[in-house]
Amino acid sequence: MLVAGVDSSTQSTKVLLCDGDDGTVIGRGMAPHPDGTECDPAAWWAALQQAGEGLLSRAAAVGVAGQQHGMIVLDEAGSVIRPALLWNDMRSAAAAAALVREHGGPAWWASSTGSVPTASFTVTKLRWLADHEPASAARAAAVALPHDWLTWRLRGAGPAGREAGGRQAAAGLTTDRGDASGTGYFAPATGSWRPDLAAAALGHPVALPRLAGPAEVVGRTAGGAAVSAGTGDNMAAAFGLGLQPGDVAISIGTSGTAFAVSGVPAADPSGAVAGFADATGRFLPLVCTVNAGLVLSAAATLAGTDLAGLSALALAADPGAGGLTLLPYLDGERTPDRPGATGVLDGLTTRNATSQNLARAAVEAVLASLADAAGLLAGAGVRRSRVLLIGGGARSEAVRQIAPGIVGAPVLVPEPDEYVALGAARQAAWALAGTAAPPDWPARPARQYDGPAQPEVRSRYAALRAATASWHQTR
Repeated sequence: MLVAGVDSSTQSTKVLLCDGDDGTVIGRGMAPHPDGTECDPAAWWAALQQAGEGLLSRAAAVGVAGQQHGMIVLDEAGSVIRPALLWNDMRSAAAAAALVREHGGPAWWASSTGSVPTASFTVTKLRWLADHEPASAARAAAVALPHDWLTWRLRGAGPAGREAGGRQAAAGLTTDRGDASGTGYFAPATGSWRPDLAAAALGHPVALPRLAGPAEVVGRTAGGAAVSAGTGDNMAAAFGLGLQPGDVAISIGTSGTAFAVSGVPAADPSGAVAGFADATGRFLPLVCTVNAGLVLSAAATLAGTDLAGLSALALAADPGAGGLTLLPYLDGERTPDRPGATGVLDGLTTRNATSQNLARAAVEAVLASLADAAGLLAGAGVRRSRVLLIGGGARSEAVRQIAPGIVGAPVLVPEPDEYVALGAARQAAWALAGTAAPPDWPARPARQYDGPAQPEVRSRYAALRAATASWHQTR
């Protein structure tokens, strides 16, 4: 039996068609998404049709993994009210601060929802909608995440779909506990919604998707394929990698993440560690940075080259980039919580002003930021035994070679693949099989990278981060 996995990310939709028994990839498709921090969900649906052409029709089951946090508000007829606000839209930063104050402070949020909401979280976007677009907020009858909405559409739902029918159409939404745990109105420890928090943010009660089980079939496509519950992109990546307790994954995509599978829920009152659930019934403590792969792209543009050229330039420079240190908060930052931050380049002199040093400083900055993120997981009870480096940024040879020195440990780089889509496909195979445990797909080959620790790079990065804290907080 063939199964399909969908990764609807910030920048594109990827579809993998896999053998349901062992995960062998049979076919691949991709289609781009519009740029920006808000998007009409119809663009994602169109991209899914394009990326899945010739693939989805061959699958006996389909699973969707989507970018976390994005807010899709629907009216009583199931129509989208406004473009979805994405995870990397920082306009709800003030709303996040207000919600934290109104409901007992950071410790209360951590104990109640596993996380302290920042501008990324869906609950803060609901408050922003109520404050800035009250007419749209008043029309909102249901709220969904990107993967919820795409799963709904695959089942033939929507205003013109097979399951259309007024308010019942919106009520037919489903989600899973993994993606739900990134909303700010779900309690991972109990596996239940907090509709009171969604209502308090929006100003009135709103319908929330039904929570499906990890291996549940939630519907069928028009062609009869089973549709699995789906999940968030980070949860799918962990599932596709087959992460086990002790494995820490560092992912360099549009955003940066460090996460690990755990048997117990996390509740970090500092807000740095998000206490998410995973796609299997366990938990996924995660630290997210807004800035990652796009920092490398921006540095490549400044250096007048492409990403491959940036990698070559970085490897031509000495460790420490001749004293250049970059604070990579180009688009504001989530960890640390500095939504108004900008990038800072420190230590520039006439002697070190070379494209090689700029490239090296950019790679070291992204890795230092994510090494800090991975270190925070220890406070959530994660005992690190292995470090895995994944995501589009892990395709860079400079990133691979420099990572062990910045992380301070050997780094495993699995064979490049679309692990989010692979995890979604594995979930689809699980739903199709109807077994208690997921299919045991073989792990992809991985190469280990080693290198001496570079503590001076991390120290300079930490000093710059501390020196700019008060300035960034006033922006």
